[in-house]
Amino acid sequence: MANTFKNAALSDVNNAAYDTLYTAPASTTTVVLGLAIANKTSQAVTVKVQFNDSSASTTHQLLDDVAIPSDTTLETLSGQKYILETGDSLKVQSGTASALDVVLGVMEIT
Repeated sequence: MANTFKNAALSDVNNAAYDTLYTAPASTTTVVLGLAIANKTSQAVTVKVQFNDSSASTTHQLLDDVAIPSDTTLETLSGQKYILETGDSLKVQSGTASALDVVLGVMEIT
């Protein structure tokens, strides 16, 4: 088994619908290492983060309208053991258009 560290990133996260940040590839188990969400504006902005479990056909809200202060980065999902199997995904949505950038750190096990 090979372990590969990777980042997935989105700029100007959508506020009208969820953007898919990361989907676990075929034949891969992914360990989430952390998620950084940067508010690039001078006002507080809310964020939503969803986990989609493809094998169970369920969606789970990890963050729901969490406010991020102006010009601040929120570090989240670190220290936990979130495991994504093939086809599982993480999605994000901003409360304000073009206000947030996000970076997800993962380790893929193949």
